[in-house]
Amino acid sequence: MKKQYLEVGKVVGTHGVRGELRVNPWCDSPDFLSSFQVLYFDEGETKLKVNCRPHKNIVLVTVEGVATVEDAEKLRGKIFYIDRNDVKLPKGKHFVQDLIGCSVLDFDDNSVKYGEILDVFKTGANDVYTVKNADGKEFFVPVIDSVVIEKNVDDGIVYIRPMKGLFSDED
Repeated sequence: MKKQYLEVGKVVGTHGVRGELRVNPWCDSPDFLSSFQVLYFDEGETKLKVNCRPHKNIVLVTVEGVATVEDAEKLRGKIFYIDRNDVKLPKGKHFVQDLIGCSVLDFDDNSVKYGEILDVFKTGANDVYTVKNADGKEFFVPVIDSVVIEKNVDDGIVYIRPMKGLFSDED
């Protein structure tokens, strides 16, 4: 089951003396997080009116009702969430949260399961899936068109055509 509220960043400090928060964004870019006027704390339990603006590689967030640096400091370490219904993703794009736990199967032989996606991280060129097999061994799968052939997030399956040596010691 997909989570309704998704983590998008963490309060890492304050900015100025008027209660503005410095937030480390956990999304594609600070600009994405800056587009929201409503964020949440407590996994969606606490709705907040906000004003967000990108600042270098972070986001500066003003929360309605937080007007002093002392009030802002109390929020350090808190996690911001968004409601998935507030986002319209382009076709073929998915939230990382929805990829976590997906089974990774061979595109040409669906009976071959390589494991499950544990994490997704960015590199300079492309994303990479961390895949853990049944024996607990982890592999890194580059998210490129020649390897990741199809993603069916609704069914929890990602089909790949692995590069030679990706899951074995062969050359």
